[in-house]
Amino acid sequence: MSPTLTLATLGILQGLTEFLPVSSSGHLVLVQSWLPGFQEPGVLFHATVHLATLGAVLLYFRSDVAALTHAALMPRHSDPAVLRLLALVVTGTLPTALVGVLFKDGLERLFSSVPTAATMLLVTGALLVATDRARGHGANVERMRAWHALLIGVVQGLAIIPGLSRSGATVAAGVLSGLGRDLSLRYSFLLSIPAILGAFTLQLLSHGLDGTRDVNELGYAVAFLAAFTTGYLGIAVLLRVLLSRRLTWFALYCWGLGLTVLMTRSLSA
Repeated sequence: MSPTLTLATLGILQGLTEFLPVSSSGHLVLVQSWLPGFQEPGVLFHATVHLATLGAVLLYFRSDVAALTHAALMPRHSDPAVLRLLALVVTGTLPTALVGVLFKDGLERLFSSVPTAATMLLVTGALLVATDRARGHGANVERMRAWHALLIGVVQGLAIIPGLSRSGATVAAGVLSGLGRDLSLRYSFLLSIPAILGAFTLQLLSHGLDGTRDVNELGYAVAFLAAFTTGYLGIAVLLRVLLSRRLTWFALYCWGLGLTVLMTRSLSA
C-alpha cells in the first residue's frame, strides 16, 4: 500500500471511529497489535486528523457554535437558554480537564493493553444497549443541571481509556441521567470541542511538531479530507441511530470485536 493510501485509510478510520460509538483509540490499539510492523504516525499526523474532526463538529453544529460564541462575547444580548448551555459546557469541561491532568499518564499506559481495549469495547456495547432501552422523553436544556454536566464531563475524561467510546459513553451518560436524546448528543459534541482543542494544544506543547521533515503533503491533505468527510457523516449517522434507537447494532459490533479479541488471546496463551 502506498504511503498516501495508507494515510488516507488512517484518516477514514479516524473520522469514522472518532464519532461513531466504537472507540477510535480502541481500534488503534488493536491495529497496532495485529500489524507488528505498523508504525503509528507522528504528532503532526494526529494534529492533522484531530483538526479535521474538530472541523466536522464545528460545521455540523455551526448554529449552536455561532450562538454560543455570540453568548460568550455579548452575554447581555443573548438568549438565556444559550447562556445556560454555554455555562453547562464550561462546567462539563472542568472535570474533563481535571481527569486528563491527574490521570493522563496512568490512562495512557493502557494504550499498550489489548485486553483493556477489548474489555472496554464490551462496556461500550453495554452502554449503547442501555441507551437504546432508556425511556423516551428526557429533560431539555432548561431542565439540565450542573450535575448532569459534571457527570458527562467526568465520563468524557475517562473515555481516554482505549475501547471506551467517547461519543457512546457521553451520550449514554446524558440519556441515562435523564436528558433528552437530542440534547445528550448536542451537548456531547459541543463538549468535545474544548476537549479536542485542549488535547491538540497539549500534544503540541509536549512534543512539538516532531517529524515535520519529509512530510507527505499530499497524503496529509487526503487524510485531512477523509477524516473531515467521514467524521461529518459519522455525526449524522449517530444522530439518526440514536433517535431511532438502533445503537444496539453498534453494540453488537463492539461485543463481537471485543469477544473475538479476548477469545483469540486466550486460545493463543
